[in-house]
Amino acid sequence: MTGRRLVLGIASMASVWIASDARGQSVPTPPRETVEQRQGFSIPEAWTRRGVVLPRTRHGAGSSVCGDPCIVWDDQIGGWRMFLFYDPPGNAQAVCQQGDDLGPGHWKFEGPLRVTNPQAVGGFHKPFIVMDPDHPNRAAKIDGRYCLLVVSFRGGHKQVQRAWSDKLAGPWTFESEILIPVGKEQEFDAKHTDAVTGYYFAERKEFLYFYMGYPRRRQPRKISLYGSAQAVAIQKLGEPARKLGVVLEPCQQTGHWASGWVGGLQLLRGDKHRWVAVVNASPTAPDPEHKDVWTEEPPPSLGGFAWCDEEWPVRGWHFAPTPIEWVKDIPKAALETGEGYNLWRQFIHVLPDGRAQLFYNSGYYGQEQLYMKESVKP
Repeated sequence: MTGRRLVLGIASMASVWIASDARGQSVPTPPRETVEQRQGFSIPEAWTRRGVVLPRTRHGAGSSVCGDPCIVWDDQIGGWRMFLFYDPPGNAQAVCQQGDDLGPGHWKFEGPLRVTNPQAVGGFHKPFIVMDPDHPNRAAKIDGRYCLLVVSFRGGHKQVQRAWSDKLAGPWTFESEILIPVGKEQEFDAKHTDAVTGYYFAERKEFLYFYMGYPRRRQPRKISLYGSAQAVAIQKLGEPARKLGVVLEPCQQTGHWASGWVGGLQLLRGDKHRWVAVVNASPTAPDPEHKDVWTEEPPPSLGGFAWCDEEWPVRGWHFAPTPIEWVKDIPKAALETGEGYNLWRQFIHVLPDGRAQLFYNSGYYGQEQLYMKESVKP
């Protein structure tokens, strides 16, 4: 694969768009079928920067992290709904009713997710809606309901929980059971299960979950003994989830952009490959003896692609040789808007003409806000 280029197109930092609510109006039809639904997603070779989509606040809610988005079409508002890591308190949602222009100035912030039984989950972050794997950015509907995945906290560990609602706007009712608990002491996910994404395969009546597993002990690898890995779990309707193990461990090639640790993964049906994923990772291996804000996830955090040619994508994954962009290559104009240090969790919104909008949070730890790039049509 050839190296990707980035086309500079910085938009000025925009305030969050505030518009009248459309709930009492007639609902527009969803955007037309995308190219990717028919042909599969092709990895873009060039991107144009659009700038800040949702800024971090100066104080209070949202003053630490604004990012890790999950964007799906919401029929009830005739627009797009974003679920995001917004800290404090940890989660939030926003809506866009401007067709397929999801860029700066087009999002209305709606605040934290509504929950009917907060005692079942406590604080949580990194919300992700279970998606239809055959239709990009469409939420799966399972027996008339939507499914939400989150990362919650218990005893110093992160863990994955699940909630249900008949509306994407909520309120959400959490299951009391942990969906994906931490593993045993020597296992790759003994410390945390984190950064979960999920997909429902209706023909199999089966959920497929990808998640980030952090170890407590050294792992049997030559490179990055303590680095987090991307793992997979499956779940039949009415049964508990079952872990299948690691699908992408830190790349065992020195200097590779994903040789340090591996984070969140978004799944898309591919064009040249059966499956494509946008992945968050780093070339820097964690050192548990070096205590800092970034001990578990040392910089730089980067975004890049991986692919799989298996029919059922629970094995056979491969990293692209290069990331979407190295932090050292971020242009000056983008640095001046707050980008830099890390390019955190990446999310792709597929456009009807085959292009993609790439959302990512950037900035120093706890100083992150949400940005967007748009792919250039070949």
